[in-house]
Amino acid sequence: MATKTTPASPTEARPKSKAFAVAGAFVRAIIILPVVATMAAALALMVWGTIDTWNFIQHLLVPGEHPLSRDAALLHAIEIVDLFLLATVVQVVSLGLYQLYFRQDLELPNWLRINDLDDLKSKLVGVSITVLAVFFLGKAITWSGGIDILYLGGAGALVIVALTYFLSKIDKH
Repeated sequence: MATKTTPASPTEARPKSKAFAVAGAFVRAIIILPVVATMAAALALMVWGTIDTWNFIQHLLVPGEHPLSRDAALLHAIEIVDLFLLATVVQVVSLGLYQLYFRQDLELPNWLRINDLDDLKSKLVGVSITVLAVFFLGKAITWSGGIDILYLGGAGALVIVALTYFLSKIDKH
């Protein structure tokens, strides 16, 4: 008399389909492309930012024929920060996709851990808000007067409000 064992979960009760296994392997194989591409883009942005930083420092220390004004130096420094923030966004996306599809057990700081797609969206939106704020700060520093800064600030604020609302819905989900 054999005893009947019950499956531990509903997925174990269903036989595994070869088609689903092949499809899953195909999706994982395809996802490696954006993981590698976004990591390469992040690396390229970081190298570009480093070179730009080095050139900026040289221009500040050895001004040459055309020394930078205070506003131009501030703007350039903010643009460098913006470039590194953008590189961070791209790197977060790359690491997030890798975690979602390949390895959840990566040794990463807590703020970089991605457990599901909502985590990745939250991280992306959060850093995007920061990039928008830094971009506006750069424009505000070099603002020469007029109402145009109001339009840019209003548009940026609307986007930030919408993204913040989106984040609040993700967190409740």
